[in-house]
Amino acid sequence: MKRCLTLLLALVLALSLAACGAKSAGPDTMTGDYNGYESAKEDYDFSATDDEPEGAGAWNGDGQVGSGIDKSLSERGVKMIYSAHIEMQTLSYEQAVEDIAALVERSGAYFEQKNFSNYSSGYRHASYTVRVPAEQFADFCAQVGTLCHVTWQDDSAENISEQYYDTQSRLETAQIKLARLQELLKKAENMEDIITIESAISETEYEIERLSGTMRHYDALVDYATVTLELSEVYRLSGTEDAPKSFGEKLSNAFTDGLAAVAEGLENFAIWLAYSWLGILIFAAVVFAAVKLIGRLRRGQKLPKIGRKKNKNTTNETKVEE
Repeated sequence: MKRCLTLLLALVLALSLAACGAKSAGPDTMTGDYNGYESAKEDYDFSATDDEPEGAGAWNGDGQVGSGIDKSLSERGVKMIYSAHIEMQTLSYEQAVEDIAALVERSGAYFEQKNFSNYSSGYRHASYTVRVPAEQFADFCAQVGTLCHVTWQDDSAENISEQYYDTQSRLETAQIKLARLQELLKKAENMEDIITIESAISETEYEIERLSGTMRHYDALVDYATVTLELSEVYRLSGTEDAPKSFGEKLSNAFTDGLAAVAEGLENFAIWLAYSWLGILIFAAVVFAAVKLIGRLRRGQKLPKIGRKKNKNTTNETKVEE
């Protein structure tokens, strides 16, 4: 009995020692994987951007950049994404297209997308998506306003520093984890351990590829701003007249604008008529043929029978009266 009790106590003591050993080994292996994240996180001070005034990094719409956009932002590691959407009008379409292409080349930018179209009225339209180096963003937007008549402009700036450095830290952590797994794979002798480690390596490599793609996407957005240009050909630039002051000026402007609108409407109608004359002619021929056919069908009805019935009714009425 004493022997059984002694063996039972020895077994319990051995199990408790094994559990303590497992608990002490666990935290050591886990903390090693996250040291890379903590060290990478210290490279950038996220509180550096907290002192920026509201609207820093925004475009002020007057061809100049707000006070928040300067070289100190990039020196401090702030990651900004700039974008703009500009709508323009021009009286000389070919010259405007050439000037925009020259400006893009001169600024070190490139066209990401181009679209050209012709309206039924004869006026043309062009749409561009331009990727401009971030340091040339302000000058590019300002010079576009000197090439064409700007009717609308929308500019924005987004700070992605926190997302950028968080992704960078996760990428470095995943790379450290992959290196350690590869070292463990070299030392593994049990087939079950080898399969488990190889599965972990595969998942880590996939995570590294995903995070690397995200970093490349962020770098492309930060290094090159996105500017969308809409160019329209017009016969008269809008918004160029001075605001009328007196009632006579307002009445004169309204009368002039009305005549211009009527003239434009007649011009568009003439263009549409010249474009659609064949279809109109075919439609008129079909209508004419249908009217002729209906007339013949009506004339082909037996009208005399109706007349005889009417005559019989009248004779009967006269007999009754007599």
